[in-house]
Amino acid sequence: MPRESQIPIASQETSPKEAPRRFATRLALFYGTMFGMVGTHLPFFTVWLKAVGIDAFWIGIITAVPPVTRFTVLPFVTALAEKRHALRGAIVVTAFATALGFSILGTQHLPILIFLAYAVTCCLWTPMVPLTDAYALRGVAHYGLNYGPLRLWGSAAFVVGALACGMLVDIVAARHLIWIIVWTAVLGAIASLGLQPLDRPKTPSATVHGAGALLRDPGFIAIIVVSALTQGSHAAYYTFASITWQAFGMGGLTIAGLWVLGVLAEIVVFALSPRFTLAPAMLVVIGALSAVVRWLITAQEPSVAVLSVVQLAHGLTYGLTQVGTMSLLVRHVPIHMMARGQGYLAACGGIVTSAASIVSGMVYAGYGQRVYYAMAAMALIAAIVMWLARGRLAHQPHKAASGG
Repeated sequence: MPRESQIPIASQETSPKEAPRRFATRLALFYGTMFGMVGTHLPFFTVWLKAVGIDAFWIGIITAVPPVTRFTVLPFVTALAEKRHALRGAIVVTAFATALGFSILGTQHLPILIFLAYAVTCCLWTPMVPLTDAYALRGVAHYGLNYGPLRLWGSAAFVVGALACGMLVDIVAARHLIWIIVWTAVLGAIASLGLQPLDRPKTPSATVHGAGALLRDPGFIAIIVVSALTQGSHAAYYTFASITWQAFGMGGLTIAGLWVLGVLAEIVVFALSPRFTLAPAMLVVIGALSAVVRWLITAQEPSVAVLSVVQLAHGLTYGLTQVGTMSLLVRHVPIHMMARGQGYLAACGGIVTSAASIVSGMVYAGYGQRVYYAMAAMALIAAIVMWLARGRLAHQPHKAASGG
């Protein structure tokens, strides 16, 4: 991966006010294309799998691949990018590799070949989000920006991608949905070229020891474990919601609309996040408790009307948890180790989510919607852990992990 340019972003031709605006605009565009692809992939990838003849057991195994790569390959990619000061270069490489990988995936129809092609693709696709978040948080720290308003463009693009795919699923045969995912991945690769290089962050002399200290810091461990449990409790929803709703007789546009309701609530949370006054740890607790309520209601096989209201809780279960987690990381992880911190966060999330996805596949096959009881239990544990750790996170920022 190429090294980051050390030329300052604000050149002689760029005013001090223009540099942050340009950074924010290009990052928002890339967030949009990256999550626009997620908007086509997340609700309808499993529908495509079913359309090409993949059974529920294999769907559970295949959808467990991304979280598995998060705790196997992803930490090495983020660590390498940070070591070589190449966040932007790593994002560009992974974006183009993702587009190529999904193009190859679309030509496969046998379970084992889909599994293998998807596994290879995910090795470079899953690092994109933590790399981009690390890049974004460096820009946030450098320019004094807010993470939420930047990230909301990704959620907005998710809405567009999901709605577009939802309309097309009633027109285009389900076995061709993969090509919509491919084209959004291509747009993301092109948009990655517009990301600006960032100055290399100042690195304290104790950096080598600091990286290992992250995993010895109880506060940091609490952050990544709680995030993993709360976000991982969405595993059954991400894997089987669209399949279940389709089985209930809902059309593609209705399914997309339900996904969109959740993401619209998420966008509102991101937009309002600069005004939040609660401590980040409390935001995470609220997000986890909201997940408990959400999954308990979802387990009851609610009507479309009730489900529409429940979907709005996604703004809290995902959006508020994400805002709180990123705020905790900014306070607790030194900026020169942010990529590694994001890698550890994604790795922990990968372990939890992969296990939850596999278990969800087995439980759903036998018990259907009751799989959400297990998801509610995960979220409850997360709320308890963060509540117990809130004092440490409030009073001991950058303790063991600071490296100087």
